[in-house]
Amino acid sequence: MKQKLLSRCIVGLLCSLGSYAVFAGPVVQTAAGEVEGVSANKIDSFKGIPFAKPPVGELRWRAPQPVSPWKGVFQANQYGHDCMQKPFPSDAAPLGTTPAEDCLVLNVWKPTQASEQLRPVMVWIYGGGFVNGGASPAVYDASEFAQQGIVAVSFNYRLGRFGFFAHPALVAEGKLHPQEALGNYGFMDQIAALKWVKENIKQFGGDPEKVTIVGESAGGFSNHVLLNSPLAKGLFSQAIIQSGLGRQWENSKRLDAPLTDVAHSAQANGVAFAEKWHIKGDDSKALAQLRALPASSVVDDMNMMNMNNPTYSGPMIDGKVMVKQPQSYYSAGQNLDVPIMVGANNADIGFAPVVKTTQEALAAFGSDHYQAALAAYESNGIKAPQAIAQALASDKLMVEPARYVAQQAANQGGRAYLYRFSYVADEMKSQWPGAFHATDIPYTFNTVKAKYGDQLTANDQAMAKMVNHYWVNFIKTGSPNSADLPTWDAFDPNIDNLMVFSGKGVKQTQMMIDPWKARLDLVQAIQP
Repeated sequence: MKQKLLSRCIVGLLCSLGSYAVFAGPVVQTAAGEVEGVSANKIDSFKGIPFAKPPVGELRWRAPQPVSPWKGVFQANQYGHDCMQKPFPSDAAPLGTTPAEDCLVLNVWKPTQASEQLRPVMVWIYGGGFVNGGASPAVYDASEFAQQGIVAVSFNYRLGRFGFFAHPALVAEGKLHPQEALGNYGFMDQIAALKWVKENIKQFGGDPEKVTIVGESAGGFSNHVLLNSPLAKGLFSQAIIQSGLGRQWENSKRLDAPLTDVAHSAQANGVAFAEKWHIKGDDSKALAQLRALPASSVVDDMNMMNMNNPTYSGPMIDGKVMVKQPQSYYSAGQNLDVPIMVGANNADIGFAPVVKTTQEALAAFGSDHYQAALAAYESNGIKAPQAIAQALASDKLMVEPARYVAQQAANQGGRAYLYRFSYVADEMKSQWPGAFHATDIPYTFNTVKAKYGDQLTANDQAMAKMVNHYWVNFIKTGSPNSADLPTWDAFDPNIDNLMVFSGKGVKQTQMMIDPWKARLDLVQAIQP
């Protein structure tokens, strides 16, 4: 009896070990230690991998520090915390984790099947106005890219006052760390993540010399900063910029502007924030008090709904990471000599004033160009005064800057592919006049099922498949083209050609001469 029982125990133990051997996840050696991921549907995913030390305590408002190596195997099977913020209900990409200050982690998706050649790499940078966003939303799952032979990476970067903050006490402390930049901690996190990719991605089968950065909204503007930052040189080879501005970050401040210059001083915003919490001075004591504030107090209920706040600076000119505005480089013929894809949505974001008349809506053009502007917008079917004001705001913020970037790339001898995304999911066609800001993202990732669920139609899925395929092609080859897709020509400023992802679907999606050329020419003339 005892012998039978012992035999059963041995068999049970062997079965258990066998099950572990079958179901244990893939293990990859990184510079800091081994990570174990999850395999499913021929994709290996690794989530929540630390790429820097937690930016807490004394490391709040410091450049990201190298991650401490770990012993054993790190279980990379779930997303880490998104960075500290106050989420808002209407977010197009709702977070999948609880925000926290300890958030500097990244995620990797790769094909399970090994390849003799290193695979191209895509690095996703999320949007959210630099005060919201994270890598965990379901619509940012990069499995579809991995299914098509790409090693995909996403990561978190600090937001709001955690990511963009200046104060005289920090400037004083900075003299102890002269090699570190100050102010734009969120951009420093992005660069640290790209350095991690450079150092580690080969272990996941990715090619560190073939990295494409992809970003939308604030992530798109981040691409512009990275294209022009001396600290990001050599970390990527091409870029996809979705609704990412392209001229300058509005109301940007300077790190070195004197406190008396309140309109331009990032430090003045920091001092105003400190004084709100009754913290005065510019010494180590004041800095210790600022670092002792609870994370919720640093957020102070700020998000995209109220980010224009006198106690918050946002991205700033800091002299090391962001030396000048992107437009300053581009207009001087610099830094757009790599392949890029760039575009915006046909009902993209813009902050329009409330108007009652077309004269008010088009006041920016002056009396000399009023009639031409009115004819241009009306010829595109936009006639109501408030609709014209909104279209103009969108054109100024997103649509014309995208064309401007494509123009500058072409002038520099680079290769730019310009697009306009106009497709609206069938479920929303009766409610939306066009493709709003960020509604293109589920099509980029082909995660429309996660976005629209049971309301998803074959038309929606076909558009997602097409868009994702173009993006995959560009990441692999520097061109969106392949034999099974409509030809997408590089932008030619002499003819203003672009790919329009049609609101009617894939059959109507095609290259065309920009039907908005007349109005965008007028908008370009009034841009700063």
